[in-house]
Amino acid sequence: MERKASLTRATKETQIALSLNLYGTGVGEISTGVGFFDHMLHGFARHGLFDLSCQVKGDLEVDCHHTIEDTGIVLGQAISQAVGDKKGMVRYGSCILPMDEALVLCALDLSGRPYYASDSVFPTERVGDMDTQMVREFFYAISYSAGMNLHFKMLAGENSHHMIEGMFKAFAKALAMAVTLDPRITDVLSTKGSL
Repeated sequence: MERKASLTRATKETQIALSLNLYGTGVGEISTGVGFFDHMLHGFARHGLFDLSCQVKGDLEVDCHHTIEDTGIVLGQAISQAVGDKKGMVRYGSCILPMDEALVLCALDLSGRPYYASDSVFPTERVGDMDTQMVREFFYAISYSAGMNLHFKMLAGENSHHMIEGMFKAFAKALAMAVTLDPRITDVLSTKGSL
């Protein structure tokens, strides 16, 4: 079974072409113009074993906000399109992931109901060319575009790079778990019969 999506989005602020294969091998072809963000998206693809192509041209002369937020919107839409009717999926995923001194918990539910919560506070305002406040904007955009309940808890951490990288990798592992197929689930894992 394939779970893939390809989307484009063009506004006055960003032009995005993105394709996602949830049952891939971890190949990332990523260019957003924001080096640290590229690094995070490569980690997401590799550790979730997703094939992700993401080409973004944004108004970086303003700042990185539109580029990162709009990428989150499109990635969330791609996740929603790729999971489709969610038949056979385990639906829930979670991961506690260590990244040196950082320890991150991520839990999610492909419920169709968007909700985002995080207690992450970073000790620096930037990592490379990415504002750390954009981490929340990115994951918030994903949760609402994908119709996903998404929670993060920062259990430990002192280095912003490690904390953020831990979040991206934990999200990848939790999402990979949630989209896993279980042969015992013949329809949708819900007492309502649909998600």
